Amino acid sequence: MFEVRVEDDFAAAHFLRDYHGKCEALHGHNYKVFVHVRGKELNEGGMLLDFTQLKAALKKVLATLDHTNLNDNPFFDQNPSAERIALYICQNVQAELDAQKKDVRLYSVDVFETDRNRATYYPN
Repeated sequence: MFEVRVEDDFAAAHFLRDYHGKCEALHGHNYKVFVHVRGKELNEGGMLLDFTQLKAALKKVLATLDHTNLNDNPFFDQNPSAERIALYICQNVQAELDAQKKDVRLYSVDVFETDRNRATYYPN
């Protein structure tokens, strides 16, 4: 099994509805995101997936989140937790790869709100 991981970041604001604590107030994070792809087969160039292609897909998805209030994004239903952000990124990066006809599946997405706090989503 081979695994490729790329990383990028974005800045955004959010608040957590139905949360009782300081995070129910509007605040921001400099999020760090890791996207992992796994597979058994390498392409003719000896790669699972070119880093450049995976980075481009991630960058395109993160551009939809960067410098926004995540609560304004209907996907999050007014509650953009790190877990839901990881799900959003996973679904949209996979859609980008599918549109490019890349025969790879995302294995996981890590979303770090801080250096110490992260949520991970594993599709399927």
